Amino acid sequence: MGVRKHNAAKERKEALKTMYFAKLRNVPTSPRKMRLVADMIRGMEVNKALGVLKFSSKEAAARVEKLLRSAIANWEQKNERKAESGELYVTRIFVDCGATLKRMRPAPQGRGYRIRKRSNHVTLFVGSKNNNEDQN
Repeated sequence: MGVRKHNAAKERKEALKTMYFAKLRNVPTSPRKMRLVADMIRGMEVNKALGVLKFSSKEAAARVEKLLRSAIANWEQKNERKAESGELYVTRIFVDCGATLKRMRPAPQGRGYRIRKRSNHVTLFVGSKNNNEDQN
């Protein structure tokens, strides 16, 4: 690795130490369905977001709720204190496509229809409101 790449990687690694996030990888639901849930909580205060996710009828909401709890725990671990009500917000959440499993389903007249079983990766960042304004 060259010096420039090495320095850039080191800077990225240092920047991640000040960010509080959690990742959920290889979730066996389509990214489109997961984005509906992610859009519901983007920018919300974490306690309100947990309530929204708990009472949502979507199957993906339970997975995102567990991910949000993990991100809150990461914040508490790095800051060595408990998060207070109204302090933490979901600053960023995004859903990326994961691996797609390709399968065949029998179809009429000897044909086969292709089925794509999609998966996704979810990344969720939490932070305080004044910290959020500094990043934008």
